[in-house]
Amino acid sequence: MNIENNRNFPCEYPAKVLIALGEAIGGNDKIYEWLYKNGYPELSAFTSAIKANEEAFDWLLKHGFPQLAAFCNARDGDEKAWLWLKEHHFDLLIILGDASFAQEEAVSWLNANQLEIFIIIARRIKEVKDNLERDYEDYHKIHF
Repeated sequence: MNIENNRNFPCEYPAKVLIALGEAIGGNDKIYEWLYKNGYPELSAFTSAIKANEEAFDWLLKHGFPQLAAFCNARDGDEKAWLWLKEHHFDLLIILGDASFAQEEAVSWLNANQLEIFIIIARRIKEVKDNLERDYEDYHKIHF
């Protein structure tokens, strides 16, 4: 898979910003705020949208980041969103999504292409989604 034709996302971000994204997804609120205040509000919104925040999802759509919104829907099982990402050549987001499901082929591809930061981001996304699913299934955590 060629990431050169990936519409530059998410490779357009400096390594330190991608590291910060991983930390924000993992729950570091200070880093989350840093992203927002330092010119990366889309990554803050992405972090929240991954955690099922509809307001953040809508923000992504309204501010020109449909690929991030599509990723969130795709990660939640929306086949049309996966197809949209593929049709629009967001190959690295597809690989990131696959890696966030711990699909070995995607993880191996990221390793082989020296994109280890995306493996970390994928693991953080998996942890968040697994925790959300666990919370959803735990009737003790349902708020009435």
